[in-house]
Amino acid sequence: MAYTTINKSTDYFNTNLWTGDDSNPRSITSTHATDFVWIKSRNQTYIHRLFDSVRGATKRLRSNGADVEDTASTEVTGFTSTGYTINSGLNSTSPTTNWVGWSWLGGGTASSNTDGSITSTVSANTTSGFSIVSYTGTGTQPSTVGHGLGVTPKMFIVKPRTDAQSWCVYHESKGATNVTYLDVTSGSGGSSVWNSTSPTSSVFTVNDNQVNSSGITYIAYCFAEKTGYSKFGSYTGNGNADGTFVYTGFKPAMVILKNTSTTGNWQIMDNRRNTDNPVDTLLKPNDNIADQTPSDAKDFLSNGFKLRNSATEDNGSGNTFIYMAFAEAPLVGSNNVPANAR
Repeated sequence: MAYTTINKSTDYFNTNLWTGDDSNPRSITSTHATDFVWIKSRNQTYIHRLFDSVRGATKRLRSNGADVEDTASTEVTGFTSTGYTINSGLNSTSPTTNWVGWSWLGGGTASSNTDGSITSTVSANTTSGFSIVSYTGTGTQPSTVGHGLGVTPKMFIVKPRTDAQSWCVYHESKGATNVTYLDVTSGSGGSSVWNSTSPTSSVFTVNDNQVNSSGITYIAYCFAEKTGYSKFGSYTGNGNADGTFVYTGFKPAMVILKNTSTTGNWQIMDNRRNTDNPVDTLLKPNDNIADQTPSDAKDFLSNGFKLRNSATEDNGSGNTFIYMAFAEAPLVGSNNVPANAR
């Protein structure tokens, strides 16, 4: 039975939907203080926009490309104790645009971390297992970077802020000899980017100009697993409409997955764009497409998710898939209250 001390997941992660109304500035209430928000238009082919409190609210990165960080002064303009503030760039009626924002609570004000050979600046929430890490590359290979979680991360994503390089993804199920890229469709491949060295409870290792070029600044989003709240795992597809069941130990609020065996898009699903099963509305981190409703349906259940299709991108027979998932509700919380099925 999956018990957790996080009975209310929305204290740490939430999904918000809104439609532009030109009431600028506008506050988006996320039910928690926000340190990281990922925003995408649902009905326009606009870029994915990622903002965090460590880089500063107006500093924008995009997951669907290797572009350098830029300043978007009319988009996210601030982080608050209950969410974040947006302006006309994310709230316009010309054209009227529907948006989704996925937000996480970090550790608030960032502080210096000297656990690694490279000094980092870290905002860490050790309760929910999430940290935002900024550092400047030295070009000395290999080097280590402190992440502030106090436990070993299962997954982290590193992006150069000032150099047009891809988003490098470490996932425990693929190990430190492989890298996956968030902004492209290719599967996971062998690489020395992590120096074949698994992260520890204090640091992760960088060993390549993609993640440690001299004088280049980087941002890393690091995730540790917390029972009943988050899960970072893998599964094998069966290529059948009665697809694989993936146990998470909670009712999912959000799932991001990728086929690492072959070429295919990343997928994001959540419990706000689909409030009932099947969950079949997708956005793709590596692509600027609007909401799609293909045949790639899933069910969000009280203890995990189940594939309801035979599509290669999320259930290809014999293929390996990595995923990250966050909870709507634990299967059983510390208050002994069980989650209900949808």
